[in-house]
Amino acid sequence: MYIPAKYGEARTDVLHGLIASHPLGLVVTHGADGLSADHIPFEVSAPATEAPFGILRAHVARANPLWRRDGMQVMAVFQGDSRYVSPSEFEEKALTGRVVPTWDYAVVHAHGSLRAVDDPEWLAALLARLTGRHEAGQSAPWAVSDAPPDYLAKLMAAIVGIEIRIDRMEGKWKIKPPRPTP
Repeated sequence: MYIPAKYGEARTDVLHGLIASHPLGLVVTHGADGLSADHIPFEVSAPATEAPFGILRAHVARANPLWRRDGMQVMAVFQGDSRYVSPSEFEEKALTGRVVPTWDYAVVHAHGSLRAVDDPEWLAALLARLTGRHEAGQSAPWAVSDAPPDYLAKLMAAIVGIEIRIDRMEGKWKIKPPRPTP
């Protein structure tokens, strides 16, 4: 990604903040058939010794070939708020007319190695965390335990966990108001 210095964002906590607030990531892989992209909601964990920029965790349908790309280098893209910016928003328009339209946005690219996780306990814990987080704002939050056990077992058998241990992240904050501070 092209990042002019004035738009670069490298603070891990700020990049994680965008991922946490916009968790639907676009996972890009390259295989024998060319480029592929999968849209997947993730959770992100804090940096650790084995993953200096954190770990992305999610699940996919067992029918999705993504999880079979275990060990492959991937890129997950997370896009925050974005908007069109009209030249009329700039004072310079009235003064000199030397303005053009632009687009404001914030984006994070997380690079790392994909790992498939075919472990029912790991998946159950992930589903509980994801559901708890995303249901928290509901007036009557749904919990995984609300589903009938036999139904849940059938669905769990149809998914596989994935992890991306982030070894490189880059952020671009071309947006107003100014970038967040820690």
